[in-house]
Amino acid sequence: QVQLVESGGGLVQAGGSLRLSCTTSGRSIISYAMGWFRQAPGKEREFVAVIAWNGAPARYADSVKGRFTISGDNARNTVYLQMNSLKPEDTAVYYCAAGPSTMVVSTKPPYWGQGTQVTVSS
Repeated sequence: QVQLVESGGGLVQAGGSLRLSCTTSGRSIISYAMGWFRQAPGKEREFVAVIAWNGAPARYADSVKGRFTISGDNARNTVYLQMNSLKPEDTAVYYCAAGPSTMVVSTKPPYWGQGTQVTVSS
């Protein structure tokens, strides 16, 4: 079992940046593939990014490719989502997720954080 705690959300103007953090408890981040999802009001939760620690490249949703970067710090048991060039349509609750593989995490991850709100004003 792993617990995931997100932080770093907030209010930012369009074009700005935010960095979200997801800290795991109980297990090292390298024990899992780690990812991020988001859910905007009235919409379904959607995949944003996923990373594993086997040297394979991270994967991103087309809507964030080139603007968002997922990374990790094993010493801190923390995964990050660096979000640049933010747009109002990036406004959502962002969730950290973990699972046994990138395929599982990008589709139906077994572990979720509680979410952190990101609001991008125009």
